[in-house]
Amino acid sequence: MVLPASSRLQFTPDLNICRILNGMWQVSGGHGRINPKPAIQSMFKYMDAGFTTWDLADHYGPAEDFIGEFRRQLINSRGEQALSQLQAFTKWVPRPGNITKEIVDKNINISLRRMDVASIDLMQFHWWEYRDKNYLDALKYMADLQSEGKIKHLALTNFDTEHLQVITDAGIKIVSNQVQFSIVDRRPEVNMIKYCQEHDIKLLTYGTICGGLLSENYIGKPEPKSWGLNTTSLRKYKNMIDAWGGWKLFQELLLTLKEIAAKHQVSIPNVAARYILDKPAVGGVIIGARLSVSEHIEDNSKIFNLQLDSEDLNRIDAISRKSQDLYELIGDCGDEYRR
Repeated sequence: MVLPASSRLQFTPDLNICRILNGMWQVSGGHGRINPKPAIQSMFKYMDAGFTTWDLADHYGPAEDFIGEFRRQLINSRGEQALSQLQAFTKWVPRPGNITKEIVDKNINISLRRMDVASIDLMQFHWWEYRDKNYLDALKYMADLQSEGKIKHLALTNFDTEHLQVITDAGIKIVSNQVQFSIVDRRPEVNMIKYCQEHDIKLLTYGTICGGLLSENYIGKPEPKSWGLNTTSLRKYKNMIDAWGGWKLFQELLLTLKEIAAKHQVSIPNVAARYILDKPAVGGVIIGARLSVSEHIEDNSKIFNLQLDSEDLNRIDAISRKSQDLYELIGDCGDEYRR
């Protein structure tokens, strides 16, 4: 299987990425046990299929360690040059409070060591409390580490447009912001996309297939109870669907997406991902990889040859118009984490 050229994005001058990123939240514990040895072996399958870009975090269980071990096995089996095909984006999520250069240096060094890298491709920063302005200090110290070569590029996770602007105005160069964005959650369209377009900032999106709820598996099914949702992702995005418009409207959306998918001979997740990939400022969509448990490599590859036409878009948008305004209910991107 060879992915088409459209599967790649020149994300920065030195980073060429796959536009479907392999999400590693699934190894953090809330999605069932992951056996490290077969999990790392399955990473080779993703790599060989062209899915070369990984999204992880310091708090995603062993995710950074998996990258480190995968890099070592890659060198042992294919040589040092094979590493040039791999991109690994991590996150730093500190507790609010006083931030010193020593704190930043210590935590970045932990990620460098765990990932077995000399420089982190993309360090995505999250901050829980906007009223605590120490986030600017943290980012300035991270920019210092960038100039020292420990970080290649700085990015954000779940920052709203207002605080993205504060950071940009402070002279800190941000290349991307990771936000929730799906057919169900279209809040980035209100303010975020416009600001990102104006400042050459890409969006990396998660929740785009609602943890698997946007799939054929839930068509015609009774509304699941929380105990029947066996992963953190499913519980999280079922709550989002409840706020958006409820299970009845979601069924209407699924049936519409099924018809669109059948027309193009693809799956519902393919349609859901393509719809967001085509939005302005979106650099890539993160799809969870349940390593060695369930793989969707072949199905995900179909996203890149899919072209939604105006009829498809109009049908999806017609259902969105029946839903609640999540921006009004929740606020801007990431505000659900700071309520």
